[in-house]
Amino acid sequence: MLVSISGTPGTGKTSVSKILEQKNFNVVDLNKLAIEKNFVIGVDEKRDSRILDINLLNKYMEKNYTKKDVVFVEGHLSHLLKDMDKVILLRCHPSVLKKRLAKKKWSDTKIKENTDAEILDIVLCESVEIHPRKNIFEIDTTDKNTDQVTSCIIEIVENKFKPMNKYNIGNIDWLTLDSVSNWND
Repeated sequence: MLVSISGTPGTGKTSVSKILEQKNFNVVDLNKLAIEKNFVIGVDEKRDSRILDINLLNKYMEKNYTKKDVVFVEGHLSHLLKDMDKVILLRCHPSVLKKRLAKKKWSDTKIKENTDAEILDIVLCESVEIHPRKNIFEIDTTDKNTDQVTSCIIEIVENKFKPMNKYNIGNIDWLTLDSVSNWND
């Protein structure tokens, strides 16, 4: 079973994936795979990021990974892969996300673009265009450490990816009045 771990940059995908690997889960770093297999088709100079060939990545995943075992595919574009059986989206309140990205020394422009994407549910919207809603889970990482987020993912796996209210899509909404008032914290 191919499981995307996706979300806006800074939500904790890489950190959680490292712990999942330590717990003997199979984890594929989508960006590393794209570089190793020459699936990078360009560079977006404005965003200082690589442009990946999603179609080639899809074909590679379909051909090279079994559907029997859980394989996590980590990367902020992994939700775009049509072959993903399940999608786990990591979310983070924009004010906290802003601090996380600033700590990584990202430019103000890149921070704003990514916090805006988080506010507007861009990754979620892209996910529901490709995958059935019942196959998408959301975890709010705002007030959780990496171990807690990893435990949430393991809980989803152990529950055999059955819908769980606390991880249903739509529970996280950064556009509510309470949420908006906390953006500048």
